[in-house]
Amino acid sequence: MPTSPVSSAIDLYWLPLGAGGHFVRLNGRIFEWLAARLEHRDRCDLYHSALEVHVPEERFVIEQAPAWGEGGERGVVAEGAVGTRAAGRLRLFRYEIRRWRDGVIPDVSEAVESPQRLSDDADRARRLLELVPHVPTPVWGRDELQTGEMWNSNSLISWLITRSDLDVKSVNRPVGGRAPGWSAGIVVAKRQRASPEPAASEGPG
Repeated sequence: MPTSPVSSAIDLYWLPLGAGGHFVRLNGRIFEWLAARLEHRDRCDLYHSALEVHVPEERFVIEQAPAWGEGGERGVVAEGAVGTRAAGRLRLFRYEIRRWRDGVIPDVSEAVESPQRLSDDADRARRLLELVPHVPTPVWGRDELQTGEMWNSNSLISWLITRSDLDVKSVNRPVGGRAPGWSAGIVVAKRQRASPEPAASEGPG
């Protein structure tokens, strides 16, 4: 019997850092080796996250990716700098936030313990989609917002989950894995919810 199409859902995907790309994966391993030594702990596998959001009318992929990536329509709603704001003047050092209708998650076949269903409520899914253009866009890999952790693609996803009033504590990371930047998004989202006027540096940029 054929499976009925999903009408409303928010699904989270965990992808190994650098999936499909040896250079990013190698750099990630070096970063984690150094971080583990500094924090006196065992090394972990690193993951980044993406969302697939279904509403009755259509389906979207939400993620952060290099701005110099694939050509064509990708549903880009915001951009930010990578490394430093000065470097962000060059497209090579910029990232983009995608709310991509009928989009794809690159290397989704390598996703681990995914998808995780966060909600099947249509109103919650629409709320999350509306929030995407308003995500903060600080410099990637830096802690400009003073959260104690760098901002990256995981920060985007955890920010959206928290601002959508989903239970971010219920999100399970892959066993033995770590998601750098995840806490940064939660901290900023809670800070903004507590204040009706978030600081300018925490708004789109």
